[in-house]
Amino acid sequence: MTAATIDSARRALAAKFKAASIESADLDARILAGHALGLDLTGLISAAQRQLTPDESARLENFARRRLAGEPVARIVGEKEFWGLPLQLSSATLVPRPDTETVVELALESLRAGGSLDRPLRIADLGTGSGAILLALLSELPAAQGFGTDISDDALQTAAANAARARLSDRAAFIACDYAAGLTGPFDLIVSNPPYIRTADIVGLAAEVRNHDPRAALDGGADGLDAYRALIPQAAGLLAPGGLLVVEAGLGQSSAIEAFMTNAGLTLATAPKADLAGIPRAVAGHKLAR
Repeated sequence: MTAATIDSARRALAAKFKAASIESADLDARILAGHALGLDLTGLISAAQRQLTPDESARLENFARRRLAGEPVARIVGEKEFWGLPLQLSSATLVPRPDTETVVELALESLRAGGSLDRPLRIADLGTGSGAILLALLSELPAAQGFGTDISDDALQTAAANAARARLSDRAAFIACDYAAGLTGPFDLIVSNPPYIRTADIVGLAAEVRNHDPRAALDGGADGLDAYRALIPQAAGLLAPGGLLVVEAGLGQSSAIEAFMTNAGLTLATAPKADLAGIPRAVAGHKLAR
């Protein structure tokens, strides 16, 4: 029996994914084929008619089984791009999502309104996970120093590895603590994407999220707002005069988060920023300058 070529194997994989109603079937097949073979898109095209070795076929079949069982592509390949940065993942970190880039966008817009992005800044990311938000900001703020916190040592190791990969280790430090409990201010910017899914809603999440993202990074308590109740007062106390807090919000949560910020003494200087689906996704509060 003639071995499959790279092109025919990729097409067969895409067909299996389409039959399983996977929306991104073609893209998933290309990414998994490239990862199994160690080839980028150009390599896949140029070597399209090469026959797969038995080891390559077995590796690709294993990836296909995992994807058809509901495992996200990012988990299979072990990384995900965020803000143009390739980020390593671990079982202790969320897969970074495009919606979270809204937090980075709002933070940068607000900082830009206050002066040059080249100025020295001290920033913190509470519950940093893979380090996605912190490293995205540091990549845009060349004079900033950043601190990422997490209660998971595994997550902090992953974030530190991502900082090294992005050549940002000299400006990033990672601290094991609950949100801001281990930090000393003042900070010019504090950001967070905390757990905000209502406990009862977790069972209804997509299998890719429910079965593969860490529960601790999803579960926001009975109303989904427990993390905000804890971190917003902590952050408000650590902000410098004129400092900014930006957090990610779940569907229908922005008004409650704004109320928490107001109660903590912060001013709502800008409306929540919506993601591409129109959901208010990033909420910001300022500490008034003296």
